[in-house]
Parts: sequence; C-alpha cells; structure tokens
Amino acid sequence: MTRMFVDAWDPSYGSSFEGGAEGGDGPASPSSAQVDTDVEVPAAEWAPIDVSSSVRCPDVVFLVDGVRRNDAGLWTAEEDGTSYAGLAASYAAGVVRCDLARGAAELVGARVGRGLFTASPSAGDVQAGTVRYEVHRIHGTGEASKLPAAVQGPLTALEIDISSAAREMGASFAGDDLLVVDGPLRNRRQLPRTIGYVKTQQKQYLPATLTAVVTSLRPSQRTPVFHLGTVWGGWSWYLRLPGASGAPWSGIVRVECSPDLTPEQAIELAEISGATLPRFASSAYKDPRAPQNLVPIAGLERRLRGMLGDARVLHRALTLATARSR
Repeated sequence: MTRMFVDAWDPSYGSSFEGGAEGGDGPASPSSAQVDTDVEVPAAEWAPIDVSSSVRCPDVVFLVDGVRRNDAGLWTAEEDGTSYAGLAASYAAGVVRCDLARGAAELVGARVGRGLFTASPSAGDVQAGTVRYEVHRIHGTGEASKLPAAVQGPLTALEIDISSAAREMGASFAGDDLLVVDGPLRNRRQLPRTIGYVKTQQKQYLPATLTAVVTSLRPSQRTPVFHLGTVWGGWSWYLRLPGASGAPWSGIVRVECSPDLTPEQAIELAEISGATLPRFASSAYKDPRAPQNLVPIAGLERRLRGMLGDARVLHRALTLATARSR
C-alpha cells in the first residue's frame, strides 16, 4: 500500500526535494557528475553512520547566509526609441557566531548591497532618497524574467567576503571552530574548517542502491563520504536532521567540503557535522522550512531582511527618483 506524507516545508517555499521545471533534470534523473562512492567505505558496504561518542562539537560555530529582495521593476526609454527592462534589488549577507559552551548567538558581521540590473547601455546609478542603487549591466537583451537571477552574482560575492571575514574571526580559536556556509561552497573552498550546507536537494547524485541508504537514514545519521567530480565538486555526504516528518527525503541535507582536503580530513568534517548540525535543527511550529532551515540561519535571515529597509518606502523613493530624472 502506498504511503503518503505531507512535506514539512511551507509550500510557498517550494519543496525540500525539488525536481527541475523543464527537461526532467531534477533529482528523479541522475546528475551528469562523476561520483566516487568508495571514499570512506566501498559502495557495497554503504550503510547509515551514527555519530561517534568520541566526536566533540567545536566550541564556536560561525554560520553565513544571505537574503535578497526585489524592490521595483523599471523600464528605460532610450534615445533611439528602444526600451530595456530593469530591476532594482536589495541584498545582504551576514554571519552569526554561536558559542556552544555559553549557549549564545550573536550577529558579528553584515553588509547590505543594492543594485539596478538592466541591459540598458545608458542607464546609470539611481539615487533613491538616501539609498543608491548601483547599476549592474546585464549582457544580452535583458528580458525582465531573467533579471532576478542576475542578483545572485553580487549576493554571492557579498557572501564570499563575509565568509572570509568570519574565517579571520575564527583564527583565534586554534582550530576549535567550524564555519557553515548556507548553500554550496563554490569559490570558498580555500577556507579552512568550512562546510557547505545544501538544504534543498535538486540533483540526485547517487545510484538507486545508494539512494536507498540516504532515505533510510534516521535522525542525526549520515551517509559515507563520496566525491563529486563537478566544476565546483568536492567531498560530500548526506545527513538527516531531527524533526523530520518521516517522508523519505524529509530532513535530508547535503553537506560538502573542499576537494583540496584529504579523504581523512573530509571524513573528520563529516563526523563533526553529524555531531553539530542536528543541534541547530528548527521546529515546524517555528519555521516553515523546518528542520533544514537551521535556527541560527533563520534568525540571521530575519536580521538581514530588517537591514534591507522598508520595501514600501524604497519603492516610493524609486518612483520619485525616476520621475525626477524624466
């Protein structure tokens, strides 16, 4: 008899395990990446791994995340009669420091950026009251539907800067800290004691026999470490957080670390992540993306959104600024 489960995530956030909208390239279809599953144990011996009693959590955990918001859509009227779409957007990145010994968390760094994204060859920065939207020139025709994706580049750059600053803060802990980056590592692979935390699964990297190991994980268990041979590839593993609904992929996150590490170093980080990340799992009655949206990350997102300012005030300021320019 077929069993059914309600995904713990609020449907307005999509699903914690998403397929592609086109082309069937979602998790139901295999990734094109070359995967080495014999890193920690041979593939034939894959089984869920419990947290070892010998593994201790780091004293301090830094978590980095970013947020973005579309403030207004714009259009330009060029001298030659053509017109280009534009998007005014705000974005921010920050880092929260969690002291596990004291049970305290604090925001220790944050930056806000704003941009005007357009393919217009003549558009310049827009001064909307006290806020400046720096122009980001988009290649191609700059269709309005593609402009929101262009915001991710500057936001990622901001997150990279914040991640580097967090790593410098952690230098005083003599290796007894961990930096958790919300999302893939990308070009933060050079940062020591750093893991990427991927909470939405959009690709299925493992063959069916090993995927069954992922879906059989109990809370706080992880899979063995495997290697992804992609452009941004590296060592990776799956972990199930406590508080999942019981559905096969509920509460599953994929964690990754730098390919520059040795297999032994990657396995050590996997063990540390299994002992550390479940402590931050969120609850469904508090967070619509529980348990994957970690409690410190959710708090950081709220603070960062507050730093973006009132969307209605900014929309009005943009309306007045563009009116004056005409």
